[in-house]
Amino acid sequence: QVQLVESGGGSVQAGGSLRLSCVASGATHITKIMGWFRQAPGKEREGVAATSPGGSITRYADSVKGRFAISRDNAKNTLYLQLNSLTPEETAMYYCAAGAAGSSYLAAQSYPYWGQGTQVTVSS
Repeated sequence: QVQLVESGGGSVQAGGSLRLSCVASGATHITKIMGWFRQAPGKEREGVAATSPGGSITRYADSVKGRFAISRDNAKNTLYLQLNSLTPEETAMYYCAAGAAGSSYLAAQSYPYWGQGTQVTVSS
């Protein structure tokens, strides 16, 4: 089993920035691809960003390209997401997820392990 714990969420004004972190524990040898997803009230969960086991490959949703940056520190079993130029429409619960290598990076069904989420609220 893998446990994922997110942190770093909070409330910011439009245009602001946040840095999310996700610490993995347990059977971390199976946390190959890792990603960030978000879900706003009444909306489906969407893939935001994901990265390969070594971090050399990254994938982003079109809506966040150029503003968000995903990274990982495997020595610390930690995944990060830098969020810049946030908009109120990006208010959501942000989730960290881990899955096996070779999966579709931004598809939720690729990830069997999920954290509890961290809330990001952006005010106008």
